[in-house]
Amino acid sequence: MKRRKFFGRLAALLVWGMMLCLVTGILWKGVLSAAASAPSSVSSESIKEKENQIAKKKEEKEALKDGLSNLQKIKNELEAQKNDLKSYVQQLDSNLEQIEQNIAELKRQIGVKEGEIAQAESELAAALEREESQQETMTARIRLVYESGNPDVMELLLASQSIGDFLNRMNYAERMMAADSQMWQEYRDIREYVQLCKQELELEKEILDEAKATVEIEQKNLEELIEQKSRDIINYETDINNKEKAIQEYQEQIKAEEEEIKLLEAAVLEEKKKLLANNGTVISYDGGVFKFPLASYTRISDEYGYRTDPFLGIESFHNGIDFAAPKGTAIYAAYDGQVAAAAYNASMGNYVMINHGDGLYTIYMHASALYVKKGDVVVRGETIAAVGTTGRSTGNHLHFSVRLNGSYVSPWGYLGQ
Repeated sequence: MKRRKFFGRLAALLVWGMMLCLVTGILWKGVLSAAASAPSSVSSESIKEKENQIAKKKEEKEALKDGLSNLQKIKNELEAQKNDLKSYVQQLDSNLEQIEQNIAELKRQIGVKEGEIAQAESELAAALEREESQQETMTARIRLVYESGNPDVMELLLASQSIGDFLNRMNYAERMMAADSQMWQEYRDIREYVQLCKQELELEKEILDEAKATVEIEQKNLEELIEQKSRDIINYETDINNKEKAIQEYQEQIKAEEEEIKLLEAAVLEEKKKLLANNGTVISYDGGVFKFPLASYTRISDEYGYRTDPFLGIESFHNGIDFAAPKGTAIYAAYDGQVAAAAYNASMGNYVMINHGDGLYTIYMHASALYVKKGDVVVRGETIAAVGTTGRSTGNHLHFSVRLNGSYVSPWGYLGQ
């Protein structure tokens, strides 16, 4: 009888042991599977995406260096043009325009980058908040296990009173271990994500600093080329060996200017005839006072009328007023009208010509930027360009001319405030 009882218990223990081994294997397989597939607030995909974003930011930082103008190369290319002043001025103005575009693009990128930094800071703050919350949950779980003296899983299962009780306990243990495993995985993921967010933010700030530094370099390049242009034009025109050639070029330049303006006036006249033939509306000047064409200016550097050219030493007619003003100063439309031309000319540089009707035109020369195009209708005081020193110019200023019925007239007869 005793032997039968002993062997009965032994058989039961063997069955329980076999089941326990089988169940333990299933349990751990389930836990590992749950840990691998458990949803997380920060997934492996979001971590991978953040790593890709960081890689792109690094490429963006490198691209900033590649986009910087090569000042020495520009100077070397210009050196070959110095014997032909017109070609030299055109080439240099083209270089200046490219640098201006680089500066404008860099400033746009800086604005975008400041927005991206704000977004990265917000994302990092949210990630840190999630990390703190996850850490608090982990701490609470560890404290609970410690304080409750949570039994070992094997002990829990061995304390089962029946197969049903055993299966219930096994299910509970499996869910508990899966939850703990998921919690640990989420905590590791969020910590990795926080580090990536910090890395991205630092990189964004480095790119911003790089862009700002590049703007400063490009601005210096621009100023150096403008100063060089001014020196070279003056040197060319004052060099005794070039004097005769310079005078001839100057006279040809004035003649070419005049021909270009007359062609534009002729085109406007033809358009006017077509409109009249079709009973269309024709622009007409109502006799109003012009607005001063500059937002601000420092002085009148050259008056309208005959004068002795300071460099060529010959008497010449200056067909407008030169207002010295800082680069970028807003240039206004003096009166209502339609843009007859907004273009570049080697002599006038970037210029705008406005038709005010009844044979009256205003011309604005040497601009650094044009904000209107041919055909645009503008109103008195509208910003149409910015002060610069493009064309045959030795300093930032606006050359402002007025033409009436095919001839230049003094702007002072029309100007007011």
